[in-house]
Amino acid sequence: MAKGTLEGLNVAILVTDGFEQVELTEPRKALGGAGATTKIVSPKCPRVRAWNFTDWGIELPVDVELDQVKPEDFDALLLPGGVINPDSLRIEPKAVAFAKAFFDTGKPVAAICHGPWTVIETGAARGRRMTSWPSLKTDLKNAGADWVDQEAVVDKGLVTSRRPDDIPAFSRETIKLFSGARGRRHAA
Repeated sequence: MAKGTLEGLNVAILVTDGFEQVELTEPRKALGGAGATTKIVSPKCPRVRAWNFTDWGIELPVDVELDQVKPEDFDALLLPGGVINPDSLRIEPKAVAFAKAFFDTGKPVAAICHGPWTVIETGAARGRRMTSWPSLKTDLKNAGADWVDQEAVVDKGLVTSRRPDDIPAFSRETIKLFSGARGRRHAA
């Protein structure tokens, strides 16, 4: 995608401690390279800590506390995985409501690895073709999704991917999907 493709686009990255480091940093770098502005949104402030494959990783500053954020301030949503992060977010009512607002207003969402756990909680998995980390296959099927084993799946405004190895395809498909989101920020 050409530099500037996402110029003027605001993307929320919803995480808490335990997000898989590369599943935030690499897509964020790709989105920024395409011109998007990204902001880390979290119920935990002022910093969140990454999980880096087998141990704790970097800490990143939270740009906007979940209690202070409005979905209408953003055009699109990124849901990184890691096991701890989405498992914590899916039991946080404000996090689920924030993510659900993107689906309710037709704004694009991208979720990788275990990130689809949050999608399940919003009710938005039903009727969608999706992929994820293999251990979520049954969860997604039980939530009404058609689970497939592919590096990146795009369906009805949602991009999903399986694992860190899929990040290049995930980022490419996310940028393509998000490029159609300009002007959606204040969608009702």
